[in-house]
Amino acid sequence: MNRKQLVLFTGLTLASLSALAQPLRIGVATEPYPPFAVADAAGHYSGWEIDITKAVCAQAKLDCQFVAVAWDGIIPSLLADKIDVIAASLSITDERSQVIDFSDKYYQTGAMLAVAAGSDIKPTPAGVAGHKIGVQSGSIHQAYALQYFKGATIQEYQTQDEADQDLFAGRIDGTLADALVLETFLKSDEGKGCCSDAGLVAQDDALLGKGIGFGLRKGNDALKASLNQAIQAIRADGTYDKITAQYFNFNIYGE
Repeated sequence: MNRKQLVLFTGLTLASLSALAQPLRIGVATEPYPPFAVADAAGHYSGWEIDITKAVCAQAKLDCQFVAVAWDGIIPSLLADKIDVIAASLSITDERSQVIDFSDKYYQTGAMLAVAAGSDIKPTPAGVAGHKIGVQSGSIHQAYALQYFKGATIQEYQTQDEADQDLFAGRIDGTLADALVLETFLKSDEGKGCCSDAGLVAQDDALLGKGIGFGLRKGNDALKASLNQAIQAIRADGTYDKITAQYFNFNIYGE
């Protein structure tokens, strides 16, 4: 190796080491999504998904840094190299898998329809016909409602909390969202008085996904393998269950 080649090789090696030394940027949604991820007044995030992500990072020996990104821009931010991993309750769907890669799932729940207390609305195409149903914009639940609830008026919201508040105020007749998120709302002081669980919609893997996974750019196979191994490890050593018990009293992982 001549002097010129040695200088070039050394420069490339130092650049590679520098890249590896940078914190892994974990994208979380700016919009609150209790009990998974909620920011305090100082912008520090907490919640089940935050704790699980920290545990995965620790297990994989990754230096992780949370970066808040608006929900509707979180995949574009990943593709633009502004973040390295998405940890924002992102469902593993066929459509998204054409654009980004996913880790193995780290939880899975159904899609629930919440309605006004005493309502006879059902979580079926016929059951919602003629009613106004709220969904979070850009979510799998919006895609599901547009596909199956054609007889209903679909009202889009930037956050699920906004949809919940409009249901509470009577401005919409129901809202379709993740069952765990809606259960949290229904157990709140506002939710207890106004609303009830109408049940889960029929599962559609293509639209509702095959669970929740970490999103990452295609071709990042080493990182994907590290995340998958870490997910398996924290489930095997009890860390996953210990964290989950602080938030839920049932199996959030699914089958």
